[in-house]
Amino acid sequence: MTSTAAPASTAAPASTDASALTSSGFASLSVAAILADTAHRFPERTALIIGDQKVKYGELWQQTLAYAGALRARGIGKGDRVALLIPNVPDFARAYYAVLSLGAVVVPVHLLLKAEEIEYVLRDSGAKLLIAAAPMLAEGGKGAAMAQVPTVSVLLPEEMVEQVPVPRLEDEAKAATPLERYESTAPLDPATILYTSGTTGRPKGAVGCHMSLVEQVHVTLIDLFDVRPDNVLFGGLPLFHTFGQTAVLNTAFRRGAAIILLPKFDADEALALMVKHKATSFVAVPTMFIGLLEAAARNPERPPLEYGISGGASLPVAVLEKFSEVFGARVHEGYGLTETSPIAATNHQRDEPVAGTVGRPIWGVDVEIANADIDDRIEFLPRGELGEIVIRGHALFKGYLGRPDADAEAIVDGWFRTGDLGCKGDDDRITIVDRKKDMIVRNGYNVYPNEVEQVLSRLDGVAQVAVFGVPDERHGQEVAAAIIRTPGSSLSVEDVTAYASEHMAAYKFPRVVHFVDELPLGPSGKVLKRELSAQYASEASATA
Repeated sequence: MTSTAAPASTAAPASTDASALTSSGFASLSVAAILADTAHRFPERTALIIGDQKVKYGELWQQTLAYAGALRARGIGKGDRVALLIPNVPDFARAYYAVLSLGAVVVPVHLLLKAEEIEYVLRDSGAKLLIAAAPMLAEGGKGAAMAQVPTVSVLLPEEMVEQVPVPRLEDEAKAATPLERYESTAPLDPATILYTSGTTGRPKGAVGCHMSLVEQVHVTLIDLFDVRPDNVLFGGLPLFHTFGQTAVLNTAFRRGAAIILLPKFDADEALALMVKHKATSFVAVPTMFIGLLEAAARNPERPPLEYGISGGASLPVAVLEKFSEVFGARVHEGYGLTETSPIAATNHQRDEPVAGTVGRPIWGVDVEIANADIDDRIEFLPRGELGEIVIRGHALFKGYLGRPDADAEAIVDGWFRTGDLGCKGDDDRITIVDRKKDMIVRNGYNVYPNEVEQVLSRLDGVAQVAVFGVPDERHGQEVAAAIIRTPGSSLSVEDVTAYASEHMAAYKFPRVVHFVDELPLGPSGKVLKRELSAQYASEASATA
C-alpha cells in the first residue's frame, strides 16, 4: 500500500482584521419605510380621514416625496434638523415622512408653546428650518425669527399670501423635483428629537433612533394589539407627541389601517366622527376618555369600538370601568415615556386588563424596580416592594441632545431611571404608585415646576414662588403655585394667571394660586413641595 502526504490546506488563514466585528455594518432602516412600503402595496387604501376628506396611501406617499423634493431644494439633507409646528392634519404626516425620507431629523414642536419657548426648541435642537401650519404662524413665526431660523408654511390660503409673506411648502413642492425614494439611514441614526421635561432646568431634547421607533411598532402589532388593515383608529392624540406618532401614526400606517384626524380634540365632534367613520379603536389620554364619556351622555350613537388604549397619565379605575360599560370595549392601560419610544409596559389585548396596573413589560424591554434612594448604581428590589422603575431594552432613546450630564444621571448601569415609583407583582404586572421627582402631569403633558417658577418670578409683586401639583379629577393633576408677595403688593390671582398665560403654554400655567406668608423649608433651605401638595390636596378634598 502506497502512502501519500496529506494535501496542503486550501482554507484561507483567519483574518486579523476585525473591522467587520466592530463597525456599524451595512444594514439600513428608516421610519419612512413604514409609509413607503404600505403605499406601494396598498395605494388605494384610505390612510387619513379628516372631515369628509379621505387621503389614500398612494397619493399621500407621492405628496410626501414632493415635499421631500422641496426640502432638498432648500438644502435639507441627512442629519439636518427640521422642526414641525403642525396640528393633526394630513400635512403633519406629509412633512414628518418627507423629513425622514431625506435622512433628516424631525423635531416636532408642541402646539401650545409661546414664541420664546419655540425659540428655545429651535435653538437647542439646531433646527435648520421650521415648517409651520398657518394657524401656528403667529407664535411660530415670531419664535423662528427670534431664533433666526427660516420658516415655510402649510395650509396658508391663497388669499392670505400677500398679508402673510411666508413661503408656502405646497408651492415649492410643485416647482421642485420629487424625491425618487427615501434615503438610506443606519438603524441607530437619529430620527426624532422630542422635547421632554424634567424637574429642573429647561426642556431636554430626547433623541430617538429609527430602530427603536420601528421595533416599537412591530412589537405593538405582533404582541400588543390586533390592528388589522380594515381597522379605523381615532387619532385624537397630538401627533407632535411620541404617543401619537408611535401608537397611532406609525402603527396604523405599518398595518395599512385608516386614521381619523381631529386637529383639536372636542369630545362631541370626536364621537360624531367615530360613529360616522366606524372607528374600531380609541387611543387617548385619560382626559379624552372622560370627555368621550360626557359626550356619550349627550349622544346615544356608538361606534363599533373593539378596544381603547390609555396612556400619558393614570386612568381612574372608575373611568375605565364606565368606558367599558358605555362603549362595550375593553380599555388597556399602558406606561412609557418619551425616552422609551414610548411604550414600556401595557395590558396586552390578549390578556384580561387588570385595572389599576399598567400591565406587563413589552417584548425585548425589561422593567424592574430599583432602590430609589441609591443614585450611583442599580440595586434591584424584591417583587412587591416599592421603588424606582428602571427600564432597558430596544425602546430606549439615544440620549439627550447636548446633555451628557443628563445622560449620566438618567442611564445608570445600562438602565434608564424613570423617576417614577412603583412595584412589580409576581405576575410581572407593574403598578405606578407615585413620582420620585416633582414633575406634574396635566392632561398627559409633563410640566416641570422650575420652568414655571422662573417665569412667575419675573412678575412684579412676586417675592418667592413654589410650583407643585395637586390632584385633579379631570386633568389628573393641576398646576398650583404658592406665592409670597413683595411688601405692599396688591398682586391678585387674576394678575398671576394673566401673566402666566401670556408667557407659557396653556397646559403649564397654574390654575390654582395661593398667597402665603411663608413656604415650608427643609434643613438645606429647599422648599418642601410635597408638603405643599399634601396640604392643598387635603384642603381641596375638605371643601369638595
